[in-house]
Amino acid sequence: MQALASRRWFAPPITCNIPTLASFAINRDNTQGVVHSRHKQRKRKPEMKLPIDLRSDTVTRPTPAMRAAMAAADVGDDVFGDDLTVRRLEEQTAAMLGKETALYVPSGTMGNQLGLRVHCQAGDEFLCETNCHILCYEQGAYAQLFGLAAQPIEGDHGVLQVEQLMDRIRADNDHCVRTRLVCLENTHNRGAGRIQPYDSVAEICGWAAENGLARHLDGARLFNAVVATGISAADWSSHFDTVSVCFSKGLGAPVGSALCGPADLIRQARRHRKALGGAMRQAGIIAAGALYALDHNIDRLADDHANARILAEAVRSSPGLRLDPEIIDTNIVIFEIDPELGTAAAFVARLRDEGVWMNTTAAQRIRAVTHLDVSREQVQHAAGVLREIAAEVHSVAG
Repeated sequence: MQALASRRWFAPPITCNIPTLASFAINRDNTQGVVHSRHKQRKRKPEMKLPIDLRSDTVTRPTPAMRAAMAAADVGDDVFGDDLTVRRLEEQTAAMLGKETALYVPSGTMGNQLGLRVHCQAGDEFLCETNCHILCYEQGAYAQLFGLAAQPIEGDHGVLQVEQLMDRIRADNDHCVRTRLVCLENTHNRGAGRIQPYDSVAEICGWAAENGLARHLDGARLFNAVVATGISAADWSSHFDTVSVCFSKGLGAPVGSALCGPADLIRQARRHRKALGGAMRQAGIIAAGALYALDHNIDRLADDHANARILAEAVRSSPGLRLDPEIIDTNIVIFEIDPELGTAAAFVARLRDEGVWMNTTAAQRIRAVTHLDVSREQVQHAAGVLREIAAEVHSVAG
């Protein structure tokens, strides 16, 4: 798949007529969600680059300028603290977030897990939203590795209110785990890139502090929230003890995240990073990509947000499709397909036949994510393909 994604696709010349609706069929078996089609691809503009990969903003590849920065990086052994590029990245990231220091780590999952570990001991628990990344997409590592428990609370597309947390602190007795931490995610992945309202964040974190709870932010896409709201990363981060940010999503770097916080906690995190196998040697080569991303790729996130709204409008105008949520805050679009039209897997397979790649997140749910490797023209093209397929499938189903 990686080799496939790295190719530049150009549609082959088409010499046949466009097929009629009767020339294809969709299998609506929800247990299989497989497309059985005999249609041929539509005629494409020869200059359109395919595939248009909207599966995630993690699929981006370094630009030539980023590659040049990586090739020229000043490196050393970071385990000894000798890699000047890693040190510069950590210092710059910490300054942007208003924190004392930072730790470069290979992945956002590691950044989050270290954030949990420095606040909690075995037998402790943290409060989090039901669909957050820490709970859904990190293998329950907090339990596997550290003996922690999670208490999930369902939000509105990932957004929590302080009233939902007020009775969630466990009693201080020998029968219960110890509630020690509140975790928020901003923007929220499974909430379709929802931004946690700033006032709600301040209120939740203020309540947590008053009740002796630490605060950790999964800020994998924090810079999307920064660009969309105009609120600085430092202001968002000021309410949290620790914050993890990712360089390999919307910012377009190939590898890495950072955990930011006070020096004593980051010192602990550095020790735990070693135990998890996350200490790296001449990591400045990849850290240079992250530095380039911080310097060049933050403001342009607004383009991704605008492109996501183009996709959202295509969903709104297509029969049998429904946005969930309706409002698009940043660069993620999630929509549902009417079961009468088939499964999400079948619809995604039809899109893929036309060179547009999206992901399913449930039997009837599809996710598309815009990013710097997809142009406005490509997004407009993908929106047109989505409309055409939805109309065709709806016509057949009707």
